[in-house]
Amino acid sequence: MQNPKTNTNHERPRGRPRGGDLVAASLCEVLNLVRLGQADTRQEIERTSAFGRAIVADRLATLGELGLIDEAGTGIATGGRAPRLVQFRKERARIVVITLNQSALGVGIADLSGQLLTEHHEPGDLAEPRACIDRISALVRWIVSRQAKVTDLWGISISVPGPVIANPAERFIRTTPDFLHDWGNSGLVETLLREFQTPVWISSSVEAMTMGELHGGAGQGETSMLFVKTGKRIGAGLVAVGRPYHGASGAVGLIGQLPVTADGQTGSLDRMAGTDMIEAQGRDAAATGESSALAELLSRNLPITAHEVCQAAQMGDPASTAIISRSGHLIGGVIATLASMLNPSLIVLAGSVAQTNDILLAAVRETVYGVSHPLVTRDLRIVRSQMGASAALLGAASIAVEALFAPSVLRDWIMSGSPVLHPEMVESLASANRSEPKVQSAAPPPPAAIRT
Repeated sequence: MQNPKTNTNHERPRGRPRGGDLVAASLCEVLNLVRLGQADTRQEIERTSAFGRAIVADRLATLGELGLIDEAGTGIATGGRAPRLVQFRKERARIVVITLNQSALGVGIADLSGQLLTEHHEPGDLAEPRACIDRISALVRWIVSRQAKVTDLWGISISVPGPVIANPAERFIRTTPDFLHDWGNSGLVETLLREFQTPVWISSSVEAMTMGELHGGAGQGETSMLFVKTGKRIGAGLVAVGRPYHGASGAVGLIGQLPVTADGQTGSLDRMAGTDMIEAQGRDAAATGESSALAELLSRNLPITAHEVCQAAQMGDPASTAIISRSGHLIGGVIATLASMLNPSLIVLAGSVAQTNDILLAAVRETVYGVSHPLVTRDLRIVRSQMGASAALLGAASIAVEALFAPSVLRDWIMSGSPVLHPEMVESLASANRSEPKVQSAAPPPPAAIRT
C-alpha cells in the first residue's frame, strides 16, 4: 500500500497492477454495486460492471465467504427461472455513533447501511473532558451489550461541537483533534481505540447534521442543499452535486464569524443573532417590563433563557416576537448571500430556536425571498429540520459508512474481511495499545428507557 505521507492522493504506483490489486479492485466494485442498490442480480452485475460471468461468480463467492453479501432471496421471473437476488449484508457488523453537545451526550448503534437502530440521550458536561470520556466509554459498552446478537464492531463515529480540521493523508485518525478547549490533549480517540480496537472518526456536529438531513430528513434526494444550525454558535453545511462539501481542510460553514449590523451595532453573527443574544435581550425585556410574559418569569425567580423567549414569542408576546424576528432577519441576510452564490434547491434550518417556533423560520424566509435574485428563489424551498437530536447520530453513521466503503480504503481491507485489519488501522491500534492506559472510573448504567 502506498504511504500516505508521500502520496496524498492515495494513487497506486505506475505500471502493471499486481494480481491481488486487480482482485481487490473488482471485489470493491462488485460490493459497492450491490451495497448502493445499483445491481441486485448476477446478470445486472455483469451488465453494469462489464465483468465476465466467471469473474462475477468468483467475486460473489468470495464476498459471500466474507459475510458481506448473500444470495438467499429470489427475484421476479421474466420468462424463465427466477434470478437469485444479491443483497448486501448490512447486519454483518455494527457502528457506534456518538454526539457531544455542550450540555448533552448521545449514543447509538447503526448497521452498515447507516440506518440508526437504537439511540440514547442524556445530559452531559464537556467542561470536564476526563469524566466525559469515562462516561462515553461506559455508554458504548452498555449500548453494545444490549444487542440481541453479537456482531463485530467496525467503527465509532463521533460528532463534536466545533470545527474538525482534517488531514487528507490520514485515513484513520490516531490522536484527538483540538475541537474544543482542553480536548486536544484529552485522549478521547486514543482511549476509544485502545478499549474497543476499532476505527474512530470525528466530525463537526454541523457536518454530521448535514449528512443526517441528507440521508434521513428533508434533504433526501436533493443534489444541492444548504443546512444552517442555529444556537449559541451558528454554522452551515453544504451539499453539492449530491455530496457534502468539505473544503480544503474541513473548515466549512463557519458563518457565525461573519459581521452583521443591526440597530447601529456591528458584530459577528454568533454574537448578534445567537442564543446568547436572544437570552440577554429577553432578560432586558423582562427587567424593563417590555415583555409581560418574561417579566412574570422574572418575578417568580425562574430562569430566562432563549427557550423561554422562544416560548413567549410562540404564545404571542410582542417583545419576544421582535427578539426572535431580529435574529431571523440577521441570519436570513447571511443566508441570502450564500444562496445567491450557491443557488441551492433547499435550505434547512435546525437548532433549538428554529425548531421550537415558526417565527425565526418566517423571518429567514422573508429576508431570503425578499433580497435574493428571483432566479435563486424561483424553486428554492426553506424548511425546518424535523430530525431533532437524531440528525447528528444518523449523520455520524453515514460518515462512517462512506469512510469504510470508499474504494481507496475498501480495497486495502476487503480481502481480509474487516476494516480492523486494514494496514493503517493495524498501525493505529498498535500505537494506541502502546500508550499508557488511563484509569477508568466507574460509571452508573444509563436509564433503562432508550429510543429506538
